[in-house]
Amino acid sequence: MVSSARWARRVALTVASLWLSGVAFAAPPEPSAPRCSGEYADDLQVLAPHALEYERQPYSYSVRNTASYECLSYGEGGTVRRTRKRAVMHGTAFGYRTLPATHETLLLTNEHIAEWPAVTDADHPVDGVPSGCKKLSDTLRIVDGEDDSYERDDVPLTRVVADPQLDVAVLKAHTLLHVLPWHIGRSAALKERNVVEVRGFPLGAFQATNVGKVVSALDHDNYHEWDHDDFVIDALLSSGNAGSPVLAVSCRTGEFELVGIYHAGYSEGSALNVVVGIDQLRDLMTTLKRSPHTHDGAVTLDARERARLADAHSPDAPYFPFGPLTAAVRVREGGALLFELMSRDFPLKTHPILVLEDLPPRSGDTSFGTLGRVWLGSAAGLKPYARADLDAEAQAQVVHLLDLLRRDAIATFRYRAAAAGAGSSRERFDQMKRLERALRRTSAQRHDPAQSAVELADRLAPRTGDPSVSLADLFAPPAPAPPPSRPEVTERH
Repeated sequence: MVSSARWARRVALTVASLWLSGVAFAAPPEPSAPRCSGEYADDLQVLAPHALEYERQPYSYSVRNTASYECLSYGEGGTVRRTRKRAVMHGTAFGYRTLPATHETLLLTNEHIAEWPAVTDADHPVDGVPSGCKKLSDTLRIVDGEDDSYERDDVPLTRVVADPQLDVAVLKAHTLLHVLPWHIGRSAALKERNVVEVRGFPLGAFQATNVGKVVSALDHDNYHEWDHDDFVIDALLSSGNAGSPVLAVSCRTGEFELVGIYHAGYSEGSALNVVVGIDQLRDLMTTLKRSPHTHDGAVTLDARERARLADAHSPDAPYFPFGPLTAAVRVREGGALLFELMSRDFPLKTHPILVLEDLPPRSGDTSFGTLGRVWLGSAAGLKPYARADLDAEAQAQVVHLLDLLRRDAIATFRYRAAAAGAGSSRERFDQMKRLERALRRTSAQRHDPAQSAVELADRLAPRTGDPSVSLADLFAPPAPAPPPSRPEVTERH
């Protein structure tokens, strides 16, 4: 093996011999100046000297979220066993506003760091906790790190507001903390190759500063409940970094600006991490209230949408998804809509478990319609109920279910119309895909309402031998009420 000294000498001799033989070499290029062609810099050398002083302030904090879950199981003899499971999660939060009048500080982090699922299931797993367990309590605190077991100097945190679609939450500390010294920037102005800095607690173990580049300036995240725009960076980040501030260097001031919050990474990617763009968070940070989200799947319930649904619905394919169940909508003579909800065994068993009559609005009324009669069903048939026959809880359930069924039917037929024309242009294809994502996301949120419908049918559907009607009977318009009888007129003398 050639030693490094001998190898260096051999390279030097080779270069000298080539120079003597007349081979010319280009001079090494001068170091290029830091690029700053847009709103944000591509190099940290643009950073102003005084900015480094501000960066020594600890405005990012390690957050520990501890939860207690109760899990039920059956023991010998059918006795119910209750066991407790403890879950611990670490992430990052950063202060962004102080409230001097109350000696409090507002902090920003991810919603998935601030909130545990109310019940564990396949879509909401918790490490070390079986599926089907219920959350009993949880605590949020600022700690020194993952190994911090001294609780007396921990800072308790309370939740102010959270937005699962944006994966962001505002927390409050009842003490004054250091806050981010930088202005809020514009994530829409980011470009590929812009440099970013992330200050957080990787794995919850220690405070760290990571540097990376923007590798994609625009990405849309619709994984499970998330529905927001983000951008992708290549900084080396870990799970404890979730909730960390992501900063870019302003070309105008040479200072950092807050451009996003790191919230997730690609499980099959190396150093591909996604950041929620700050442009979507301004209102929530200021008003401390969630703003309604509008997207291609948004539905407005009014008389115009009802007419569109009546025209678009297909008698041959009236079905649409409703969580784990299948629903259908049919138009009856006279303009009434009948919304059906099938059992879990559909299509093996075709009887509906719930039918809701949606009466058309009166002339001049711009509302979607009015809830009419209700039928609860089983294999024995359908049992009719007037709305007033139901208790208050059941009335609230059917009103809520009708609202959801209306919206899901409209969204489904809107998607099918878009899919029919998706091949005509890229724009229509993209619109169809957006509608499909919105529909899938909505359907995933219908598990609890679907279960409530099943439980309502179990309680109120007819049993064998009870009087009932068939589904065909529902499509006949109700007989008009007889005119009021007039009193007999007697002849006067």
